[in-house]
Amino acid sequence: MDGNEGFRARAQNMAAAAADPTGMLRPASDLLNPAATTRQLPWLSGELAKIAVGRSGITMDPKDRKFGDVAWQDNPLYRRIGQSYKLFEQLMGRLVDAAPGGWERQARARYLANVVTGAVSPTNFLPTNPAAIKRAFDTGGLSLVRGARNMAGDLARGGMPSMADRRPFPVGEKLACSPGAVVYRDEIIELLQYAPATAQVRSRPLLIVPPQLNRYYVLDLAPGRSMVEYMLGQGIQPFMIVWRNPQAEAGHGKWGLDDYFAALSRALDVTTQITGSEDVNLLGLCAGGLTAALFQGYLAAQGDTSVHALTLIVTLLAGNYPNVLGQFDTPGAREMLRRAASLGQVLPGDMLRTTFAWLRPDDLVFNYLVSGWLLGDQPHAFDVLAWNDDATGVTAKLGLEASELVVQNKAARPGAVSVHGTPNDLAKVGCDSFHVAGYTDHISPWRAAYATAQLLGGSKEMVVVKSGHIQSFVNPVKNSRYDYWDGPPAAAGPDEWLATATFQHGSWWPRWGEWIVARSGDETPAPDTLGSAKHPPLGPAPGTYVYG
Repeated sequence: MDGNEGFRARAQNMAAAAADPTGMLRPASDLLNPAATTRQLPWLSGELAKIAVGRSGITMDPKDRKFGDVAWQDNPLYRRIGQSYKLFEQLMGRLVDAAPGGWERQARARYLANVVTGAVSPTNFLPTNPAAIKRAFDTGGLSLVRGARNMAGDLARGGMPSMADRRPFPVGEKLACSPGAVVYRDEIIELLQYAPATAQVRSRPLLIVPPQLNRYYVLDLAPGRSMVEYMLGQGIQPFMIVWRNPQAEAGHGKWGLDDYFAALSRALDVTTQITGSEDVNLLGLCAGGLTAALFQGYLAAQGDTSVHALTLIVTLLAGNYPNVLGQFDTPGAREMLRRAASLGQVLPGDMLRTTFAWLRPDDLVFNYLVSGWLLGDQPHAFDVLAWNDDATGVTAKLGLEASELVVQNKAARPGAVSVHGTPNDLAKVGCDSFHVAGYTDHISPWRAAYATAQLLGGSKEMVVVKSGHIQSFVNPVKNSRYDYWDGPPAAAGPDEWLATATFQHGSWWPRWGEWIVARSGDETPAPDTLGSAKHPPLGPAPGTYVYG
């Protein structure tokens, strides 16, 4: 390569980096690969000809809510439009399957394909959405007026279609309403102690570590759907960490994993002091599970037995199976995150919520565009959606450290991770552990969660719930719609385990309840008051940080 060619190559690379600084759009070249597209032309032209003459075998599944209207079956014009769209979906699927590279590159190509196919769906546009046209006629055009008003409001709030109406679910009244008190507060956390619901309680408390990038009360939703409420009914003494929503202007952008580990350690000390127990059981959810597991590795390295048993729910530590962090981890994205971390920035909650929504564009973006903007419906009033809309930020430093940890598979390599300067080896964690994953989880895929379980020592149990990310743990006993597989994760790989696991009906909560109660000590009289002389109640639950 001569000097001019080298200059042109560098200029092209700089232009590409400027147009796509994160590298997430570069898989477009895989989808638009001329050779791959050319190989599909004979099949594509044949299918288009069949559609044109009405002989195509492509059908719209009536169970697909996008194409549920009978016009997609009965009207020749709409049927051909729908068949052409389904053909485009099939073409994009074939091009993704032909994309070169490892799973990360293919996952980015599939992500882009899903966004593109979701965006061009005929149901997103009024003239090609028969249900929206019928609604407009039936309401005398009022649905279009309401839809325009919804769209204007959404565009003013950033452009994403609204998912939820939070007004019927005030925090502290309808959500996060289990009775309790704040018994400790510092710059990073509040610690909640919940009021006992039974005359006798188990002596060993349960300290809960929720994710740092969402509100804790997904574990304490409305009565009847609250995992905290279920724990209290089993005689467990739960204590809940409430992470503060970080604000860059307050200097919180400096918080990283070590700061969250230190806060967890303080919460553990307060919990044992209040209850008089020598140790606790620990439960970590999602990113909180990552924190809890590594903290337990730190305790194991110190010979500290302060944690008796560990529960990890939808926790991602191992990077050797496809996962969302690996999908988004490009050199450009990593450099942008590193720069933000060095500047003490905080990734805003609405940005994170939008990013996760685009992982499932049909369900979490265009579905609400159609219902809100075209049909004129009001956003749903549903507790989980209200929680999801109540987003928090996360420090760029924590995001960078967690991403590097998972993508580089550091937790699987003894000594590759240090907690407070102490090398971590999860294989030395010898306490009993219980692991929960979601079979259709797109954020913490169940195979990756199974690999996380394999990293720990000790006796282990595994549950894979036949559901997605949130439904894996919002799984109340009454009227549960999600069955599960369970068994010790002894097989070398997740698929081998699943082939021999026991399939169970109903919620997994009672299965875990028996497990945790057996490890929670003897029954003792429930305390008459919350807190202690050293840590008196500072105010009622849910505290103050949940509103910040």
